[in-house]
Amino acid sequence: MRIGLLTEGGYPYLGGEGGLWCDRLVRGLDGDEFDVYAFSSDEAQEDAGWVPLPPQVARVRTAPLWTAEDDGVVHGRRARRLFSEHYGELAAALCAPPDASTTEADRFATALLGLAGLARDQGGLVAALRSETAVRALERACRAPGARRTAREARVPDLLAVAAHVERALRPLSLDWYEKDGLGAVDLCHATAGGVTALPGLLAHHFFGVPLLVTEYGVRLRTHYLARPDSSPAVRSLLAAFHRRLAAETYRRAAFITPGNTHARRWQERCGADRAKLRTVYPGMDATPFAEVGESPQSADPHTLVWAGRVEPAKDLVSLLHAFAEIRTQEPKTRLRIIGGPAGPEGAAYLGHCKALAAHLFPDEADGPHAVGDNPVSFEELGGPGLRTSADAYAGAAVTVMSSVVEGFPVGLIEAMFCGRATVSTDVGAVVEAIGGTGLVVPPRNPRALAEACVSLLRDPERRTRLGAAARARALELFTVDQNISAFHGLYLETVARTPVRRPLLDDTGAPLPFAAPAEAHLPGHWTGLRAVPTWAMDTPVATETTR
Repeated sequence: MRIGLLTEGGYPYLGGEGGLWCDRLVRGLDGDEFDVYAFSSDEAQEDAGWVPLPPQVARVRTAPLWTAEDDGVVHGRRARRLFSEHYGELAAALCAPPDASTTEADRFATALLGLAGLARDQGGLVAALRSETAVRALERACRAPGARRTAREARVPDLLAVAAHVERALRPLSLDWYEKDGLGAVDLCHATAGGVTALPGLLAHHFFGVPLLVTEYGVRLRTHYLARPDSSPAVRSLLAAFHRRLAAETYRRAAFITPGNTHARRWQERCGADRAKLRTVYPGMDATPFAEVGESPQSADPHTLVWAGRVEPAKDLVSLLHAFAEIRTQEPKTRLRIIGGPAGPEGAAYLGHCKALAAHLFPDEADGPHAVGDNPVSFEELGGPGLRTSADAYAGAAVTVMSSVVEGFPVGLIEAMFCGRATVSTDVGAVVEAIGGTGLVVPPRNPRALAEACVSLLRDPERRTRLGAAARARALELFTVDQNISAFHGLYLETVARTPVRRPLLDDTGAPLPFAAPAEAHLPGHWTGLRAVPTWAMDTPVATETTR
């Protein structure tokens, strides 16, 4: 099987977000062949290079989304007219009231694919998408009768901002990836994120009938809703409409959609994803580094709470510190270890604030149970003495605590579960789904509830042991790399099995294999569930060029 893996800001780049699970997936499916089509996030990422690639990666093609040089394409009169029509239709779909969803969704899809066909025929749309023609088409759509109120309120700076964002989002249309020896040669496109990342897969499906699988461990549409808080209502409304329409069209054309948790799944359903296409596939994590700690629960210090992760305001360490002050009044021997470094300048400032708060809440005493310099709260980072790995962080914990107010899939919580540690967490993101009853969950921003849950576990070692063992068993069953790879391999096979053959299958001598493609595969009907593929699509040759 030949897979076109679509990534943005991740694999195969060093340190790219989401790159680790892609690398594990590719290495785990060593019987398949991968063509990687990657968008880089910035120049520094491109300069850093790639991770070592396994032999099953046959080809890598990259493109930057953060910059695009003028392609120098000069369109004739007919091409300019077609561009204006297609862009105007796309803009009109963004300005339409929300209650006209079905009609405008078709209008958006037709306009988007029209622009894609024009880009493929004319050699690119970089200059056209930046032109005054695009801005004027957007303005006409905003001023047209029936446009939504926020669109009618758009001013010139708003129109320029929206047009610039749409130009960046549509840069994939101008790439040379959509040829028979490019994405047309793969058996399946797997987009590792939604939105712009999945756009090449959407176009491969349109041009060649290649099936599309979309994985979202964090829903991009939700990110766009939360972004640009300082923008005007017109800008936020138009850009939200653009990404909502793009997400809906991607979900409509995808063969399968794989959310990473129920939280993401609910977002996808609200955006029009068909429930029959949804398959939850949890992120795969390597349990091996945590095996030794997980098999030795007795190594935990019965008086120690551990928080581990990136230090930033969303983790709400302030509430944790106030909760710990309450815990100390009931369990004076308890200590709190906060393990992790700051996430950027904002995180560094927040860490400084938390240290100051800890010094205020727990002043060192010359007389009493805690001598000077022995504050019950410690701030540590991985790489320090005795903290080489994440497993070392959890090894000494009687209870692992998570106090976040915002969380996607709680990776740190899963690591604690691999280590067999009892957990106390706030009810955010996919936390309840991840722990599945093997830990205690409290409301966010509630220090008293957090303190009561921690005290109940500190006072009950048998319960801690029981919950820790259940947590480890759950993590090993649901969240391992093997589980993740097996799920995707099954989806690959199911998708390809349901897709009509698009090119002849050849034997070792290059001759067509007789009866390799039954006639029924090319006929529309209930036995395929798919439309017939035109003859020209079945003539696509197998690409032989491979580059690394």
